[in-house]
Amino acid sequence: MTSAQNERAALVETLRTVGPDAPTLCDGWTTRDLVAHLVVRERRPDTAPGILIPRFAAHTEKVRRQTAAGEWDVLLGQLADGPPVYSPMALVDRWANLAEMFVHHEDVLRGGVAPDSDWTPRALDAQLQRDLRTPAKSIGKMSLKKVPATVTLRTLDGDDLVTAGSGSPVTVTGAVGELVLFAFGRAPVNLEFSGDASAIAAVQASKRGL
Repeated sequence: MTSAQNERAALVETLRTVGPDAPTLCDGWTTRDLVAHLVVRERRPDTAPGILIPRFAAHTEKVRRQTAAGEWDVLLGQLADGPPVYSPMALVDRWANLAEMFVHHEDVLRGGVAPDSDWTPRALDAQLQRDLRTPAKSIGKMSLKKVPATVTLRTLDGDDLVTAGSGSPVTVTGAVGELVLFAFGRAPVNLEFSGDASAIAAVQASKRGL
């Protein structure tokens, strides 16, 4: 199995444990809302433009809400099955869905955690950590380009994955999974920041993600 498939299976297991009404890090969404988003993303290609283009967002949200009204076990089964053969996601699952499944799994695991709390992340296996380096680089390059500092994402072993943005230098150091979450604008994350204090504060307060 690929890391994307493993993370999908782990997400479904967590969802079965917490149920459909648990909080997530996605603003205003319960676990039911989140699962509906994932199912629609893979099974309704007509909603894809609305994920990134505001003028189409109303259609995407309407379909997501309709899907969320379905039976919880059916929704979990659809998520567990992965993208159907007609879905564009089927051919690129191992690449397009790795970060998606990982980040949304953490959205569920950290959903009830205060952003400024002392958070201890779960341990990730070595293969997942290696595979997450690719989205850390690609997503980091896009999401950090407008932050008010020159930000470098650095792994615990000293590997600089990406540098983006403009302004005073800020280095963000941590496990690769935490760096991915930071690039997506999630909190809490277990990271260390070095650089000018005002620049660090500006980076932490900046809007990140796609």
